[in-house]
Amino acid sequence: MSMAHNFEPDHSLSKEELDKCSSKPGGDAFENPFHEPEYGKPPEPCILVILGASGDLTGKKLVPALFNLMREGNLPTNFICVGVARRPKTVEEFRSEMSSQITKHSRTTPDESDLFAFSEKLFYYQLEFQDDDAYNNLNLFLKDLDKNYGTRGNRVFYLSVQPTYFLPIIKQLKTHSLIYDETHGAPFSRVIIEKPFGHDYDSAIALQKNLSNFLSESQIYRIDHYLGKETVQNLLVFRFSNSIFEGLWNNRYVDNIQITVAENIGIEGRGAFYEGQGLTRDVIQNHLMQLLSLVAMEPPINLTPDAIRNEKVKVLQSLQTIPLSDLDRFAVRGQYKEGYIDGDPVSAYRNEQNVDANSNVETFAALRLQIENWRWAGVPIYVRAGKRLPKRSTEIAISFKKPPSILFHKNDRLNIPNQIIFRIQPNDGISIKFNTKIPGSAAIIQPVNMDFQYASYFGKEVPEAYERLIHDSILGDSTLFARVDESINSWRILTPVLDHWKNRPLQPEEFYPAGVFGPKIADHLPNSEGRKWKPV
Repeated sequence: MSMAHNFEPDHSLSKEELDKCSSKPGGDAFENPFHEPEYGKPPEPCILVILGASGDLTGKKLVPALFNLMREGNLPTNFICVGVARRPKTVEEFRSEMSSQITKHSRTTPDESDLFAFSEKLFYYQLEFQDDDAYNNLNLFLKDLDKNYGTRGNRVFYLSVQPTYFLPIIKQLKTHSLIYDETHGAPFSRVIIEKPFGHDYDSAIALQKNLSNFLSESQIYRIDHYLGKETVQNLLVFRFSNSIFEGLWNNRYVDNIQITVAENIGIEGRGAFYEGQGLTRDVIQNHLMQLLSLVAMEPPINLTPDAIRNEKVKVLQSLQTIPLSDLDRFAVRGQYKEGYIDGDPVSAYRNEQNVDANSNVETFAALRLQIENWRWAGVPIYVRAGKRLPKRSTEIAISFKKPPSILFHKNDRLNIPNQIIFRIQPNDGISIKFNTKIPGSAAIIQPVNMDFQYASYFGKEVPEAYERLIHDSILGDSTLFARVDESINSWRILTPVLDHWKNRPLQPEEFYPAGVFGPKIADHLPNSEGRKWKPV
């Protein structure tokens, strides 16, 4: 498949703007090539401010993550969390609500003493996001907490709000001196932004240009919770600390790469959100592209955040845009109809709350991609993601080339290739599939699995992704957060696909019943090249 760069948007970041994004002030990654992160470095005192604290994310993920960080000694001794939202609420009410949420959603079973100790670190502040005076008062409130709890003016702001509020809130925070200019040795201020970062290529660039008026790139933490998952973090360790695998990680030995992000749930009451986003923006542009960049990147020159992210960006820059004439061949979408999940009937997407009865939004997408560099040229990359599929599973499958048929031409089982499979969720782990002879006089070959699971091997629960990411944001380690040029290069690939789908009505063959792995037309992506989707 030949892919050319035929998508040339009118607006782009200048070289100077991209250079600012690619390294921190001072250029540590280049001044000291032997620098590594300070593992075990204690986090500095700080206040974590969650804006939009009345949303589900705070109670289900963020606060339980903070609770477990405290239990395991990974929070600063002087630490406060302030929930900020529009609803009137007392501190006692907020603490009681969060304690209930921890009891429901924490990965560890809380006891009363730990819950009490943690709840003492929680505060609440009511604020209308458009109210100028409220930000002045919030600043005074946080300064009082600094004095009383020794948090030294350090701030991490978590924007758990709709993307339309990003710029207005950040502008207010900067205007009212809640976000500081970066000065060595001074208190720090950082902002965590939830996905999506922009709506397409041009909007992502516009958003970055506006954010740069108030924040330096090193103050922006674009969170993608997939990057906090244990198996994702282990990708680099697996590749670069095991020489037996790294030598095979190229187009000489790898036949194809498949990445699947499957969910059996629907849109979970997020009809209005999904109508504006769709599956490609919600999952592929961030989660899936991040996984691909980690699988395919070159070894970094060191373990600094920017050295790692520089290599991830090179992968995304080497991804070829799909030619407009080939979009229908190499990009497939779908939308779920009525069906069954685990034997229970579920409704069609178009019947979900706040969804247009004639919606054109995709709930499934599959793409055939390729990376044009010396390592991966010629290796097809098949990616797919979807809602209301038979099971919840996220995995990366590296399939290796088959041995010469002259040696084992009678063994049909060799049609199953050697594979390395990274299971991101559930049952985080790594599996290696190889061939062996069945005992006996006949030369019968059978593929077998060598399987590793984190929880069973290490005898403890795998930490939640948000635990690692919040901890890193407090430490100031941006390794597991997306840099702006990563996001923009991902949009470069996907914007032409989204534009192609935008005004073209869904066709009958693009619908799939809930409970199957997407529309059958997605099978032609690998089938047309003599391959198949790996069963999940």
